[in-house]
Amino acid sequence: MVMMMSFRMALPLIFLLMIHKVVCDDDDDDDDVVDNDWGVTYTPLHICALKSSTVIMSCTYTYPKSHKVRTAFWTNNPPKQGQKYSDLSVDPEYKQRLQYLGDKQQNCHLRLSGVTEKDEHDYYFKFTTNQNGKYVGTPGVSLFVTDLQLESPERVTEGDSVRLTCRSSCKLTDTPTFIWYRNSERMIERSSELLLPSVRREDAGRYRCAVHGHTLTSPEVYLNVTFAKHLDSSVYAAIQIGVTCAVLLLVCILLFISTRKKAGVSNNRQNQVQVPPCSGRELYENDSFGSVSTI
Repeated sequence: MVMMMSFRMALPLIFLLMIHKVVCDDDDDDDDVVDNDWGVTYTPLHICALKSSTVIMSCTYTYPKSHKVRTAFWTNNPPKQGQKYSDLSVDPEYKQRLQYLGDKQQNCHLRLSGVTEKDEHDYYFKFTTNQNGKYVGTPGVSLFVTDLQLESPERVTEGDSVRLTCRSSCKLTDTPTFIWYRNSERMIERSSELLLPSVRREDAGRYRCAVHGHTLTSPEVYLNVTFAKHLDSSVYAAIQIGVTCAVLLLVCILLFISTRKKAGVSNNRQNQVQVPPCSGRELYENDSFGSVSTI
């Protein structure tokens, strides 16, 4: 019964230890510190950066006032069992590109330049004090590196509404201003989308996009604008008038031909001579006129 009561009384303490915000370093056998005065804060926790750009990892840290910071550095690979955290400032892959901007008080900012896809890791800040205090802030800062890709329809027709989109594989941390180019000439600065509401043949060309303040640009994409075979309203009106006149002329010709035919038939009937049948007496009289009488 006493053991059960002791266990119940210990439950709140166990729970507090489980949710305690302090994360301690376990890379050696020294006693770890567990205190609310210890902590590392990163802002933001996730960074999406353009390839070849420079990244600032903002960081602050706290520790008991009675302590003085002895060492402070950044690392990106959690150590294996029995190993220690590595200092990126002495790593051949980083030492030429990494700069610690912090101090040994509260600031632990880090600058990393020329980032590539190989730099996509979780980064942690670690520090130790003169009283055997040691602390590593986990979880750390997650870094993602992206390039730019331009999405465009391959072929459009004059008058179409065309949308070009500049995309990245992750949402850029800083609110970017995009720059658009056509045939290597700078156009405008606007959002990640370029809208051509009524595209013309003059809009054809090589397009690419970039982000203000960065040298990286997307690969060029050629926009092919096809000529639209259309006629304006005046031409349509002229065609309609021409067709109407042609139809009326054809009707007039047909009526004229029909009238002439009817008139020809009537004249032929009037010119025909009708010879009535002759009697025998008339024949005799006719013959008598032509005879010579003798006395």
